[in-house]
Amino acid sequence: MASDHHLYLIRHLPTAGNREKKYIGWTDEPIESVPNLVREFPMSATGVVYGSDLMRARQSAALLLPDADYVADARLRECHFGEFEGKTYADLELDKDYRNWLDDPQSFAPRGGESLAEVEKRVLETLVSLPNGGVVVTHGGPIRIALTRFSPEPRDFWSWQIPHGSAWKFEWRNYDEMKEGGGCVSLSEVPITGKEPM
Repeated sequence: MASDHHLYLIRHLPTAGNREKKYIGWTDEPIESVPNLVREFPMSATGVVYGSDLMRARQSAALLLPDADYVADARLRECHFGEFEGKTYADLELDKDYRNWLDDPQSFAPRGGESLAEVEKRVLETLVSLPNGGVVVTHGGPIRIALTRFSPEPRDFWSWQIPHGSAWKFEWRNYDEMKEGGGCVSLSEVPITGKEPM
């Protein structure tokens, strides 16, 4: 089916906190080194890449789209995890508020943090403002929000697996369908290739 509006969403490369399975929403960690590998996003860049203002998104964009200008936008940040920030599932599993949030992220927020509805509002407002063909480097939560909202096949927020460095292409018939929250006509994970540096 033909489409004339599309966006690419890429999850940043991993950080030490990610490897330790910590919630690092607004914690500004760098990505871990990528040994002897330059990764490139397999598309012709428009010259601009949009993304979260946090270091891990900026650094990932510099590796994946090295010739693009980076436009940082705090609205593309991960959820602010409040008191859960920097903690792991093992640290929190007996916390009643944490369990409530896992069971129903739409109704419950991390203590002192953002609700999923708040994150969804800022992320979707930003995506609607981007040009056709826009490339975004962001976090797992914002990508799950977009997948949950726009997937042609409805799925639960937590059911999406979003590996670090993964890229997703969202396609709509037209901009108005996307703006109105309509499902994609096509949704696909796009491979990111790696090559040895010259």
